[in-house]
Amino acid sequence: MSEMLPLSTATLLSFALAALLIELTPGPNMTYLALVSANDGRRAGFATVAGIALGLAIIGAIAAFGVAELIQASRLLYEGLRWAGTLFLLYLAWEGWTAGTDVVSASSTPNGKYFTRGLVTNLLNPKAAIFYIAVLPTFIEPDRPALAQTALLTTVYVAIATAIHAIIVILAGTLEPFLNDPRRESIARKVLSTMLALVAIWFAWSTAR
Repeated sequence: MSEMLPLSTATLLSFALAALLIELTPGPNMTYLALVSANDGRRAGFATVAGIALGLAIIGAIAAFGVAELIQASRLLYEGLRWAGTLFLLYLAWEGWTAGTDVVSASSTPNGKYFTRGLVTNLLNPKAAIFYIAVLPTFIEPDRPALAQTALLTTVYVAIATAIHAIIVILAGTLEPFLNDPRRESIARKVLSTMLALVAIWFAWSTAR
């Protein structure tokens, strides 16, 4: 099996475990997916998951060509990306808080809206880029082709992240029927939006240099 892979099975399994533990740590993606799925349904949640997956894949591809290292090395680029991500999360939290029961239902809202937001949230996340340039390279085996290993590890990471995000959507989506009551929906939106705002603040603090 190892001979068919660009890196050893032991290294691949070790990376998969590391990726799993990292993705199980609460962060912006988890909180926003819970907000979208609980209030707008699983369909909206899965569209967001698809956007997040694409975002992670794009960052992985960018990192493979060294662009992520450039962002890491440039304080201006890093800070710009960090604050853009923070402000976008705060905007999503504000929108969730202010959304009323008279807004357009998720069933009539284009899934592209949720897909785009999932994509943008990850493209503006410098921690994702740091993962690809600080964590992933430590699993690269020097005696094998680096590009092939990077592609495989990126695929594994995106697959694990997507699976966890899908589970969050399924679990949070079970609350949607319960939240059909306008009063309960309003309370849930405000609670989850507050959590997202707190995550945004934590995101700004944890990514500061």
